[in-house]
Amino acid sequence: MELESIHENAKRLMEILRLRTPPLAIKMLKSEAEIPPNAVRPLRSMSHHLDLCQAFAMSRWGGKTIAMLKEDMWCFEPVVGYGLAEPPQEFLDGENRYPFSIMTREAARKWAHSFPRLKVGEYVGILSSPLVKCTFKPDLFITYCDPSQLTQLLIAKNCIDGEDITCRLGGHAACVYAVVPVLQNKQCVVASPCRGDRRIAMTQYNEIIFSAPIEMLKEFVKALEYLEEHEWGYPWMFELKPERELSNNYAKIGEKMGLKYNK
Repeated sequence: MELESIHENAKRLMEILRLRTPPLAIKMLKSEAEIPPNAVRPLRSMSHHLDLCQAFAMSRWGGKTIAMLKEDMWCFEPVVGYGLAEPPQEFLDGENRYPFSIMTREAARKWAHSFPRLKVGEYVGILSSPLVKCTFKPDLFITYCDPSQLTQLLIAKNCIDGEDITCRLGGHAACVYAVVPVLQNKQCVVASPCRGDRRIAMTQYNEIIFSAPIEMLKEFVKALEYLEEHEWGYPWMFELKPERELSNNYAKIGEKMGLKYNK
């Protein structure tokens, strides 16, 4: 996809789903040469480090393009997850979790060894920007949405290929869980914003994360438009009444199973 097409489809995605903030364009950096001139480099530009979730917040709420290398990171979990450095033994032993958020050393080690990780040395950093105006070709896009918007995205995914989304959900390191599986498996994921994401990066209580490869952006917009054309659009009309009206094909299948719809 060309940038112009990415921008147009990002705007359409926002319009259809009525998103509060623009989806994020995310690119993994293989070298500093890939950093666009307009990107903020936190340590160099701002003289301080950032948590990666804060960089994402600056992109989606403030419209900034942020380049985060290892030197810019304040939280170490994306450093481990993105393979920007070898994890120390203390991490593998789960010492960042035990005894604070995990009750036993064994459980903490189990969590650490299952942590999503990219190959060490493959990338030097990560780039984020609003998808509607990014100046680089993203690897994936991230949407912060409410549960009803997520439902519509899941319906759109079914509309595209008939498949559900299978993903791991965790309460930690949302920046890792929302990015690494997409890169590794070229598949969509749902991720829960972590405690840090909500406490220090302004992620709202009603927000959840949906991520997908950038190659699927146009397909999602096409599917969402298809749903609109077939009376499955968003937002939905609310109704609370017994024996609601069913579509003909829905009722036909129900009748085949012995359900009685005719009075």
